[in-house]
Amino acid sequence: MKNTQLDPRLQKLIDLGESGTNILHGELKNLMYQTEQALAEYTDHDDEQYDQTVDRLHLEGMLDAYVEVYQLTYQLAFAISERTKNA
Repeated sequence: MKNTQLDPRLQKLIDLGESGTNILHGELKNLMYQTEQALAEYTDHDDEQYDQTVDRLHLEGMLDAYVEVYQLTYQLAFAISERTKNA
């Protein structure tokens, strides 16, 4: 069976009544920041070794994916807000 237990920090937010979209939005912000920090190490692309290039490209792909889902959390939050207003 998979471990479905949340990090205690996230569980606390759930217990406080925070919405899942807000929690995901915040976590994605953290992940984007961490990925940007890791990418900052790759400043000289001309002198990269193969492994460094692979790592950098992986991080760039991860950042792109985080940004896409981050934007989706905004769209969801606004759509949910509109639904709530119109209900």
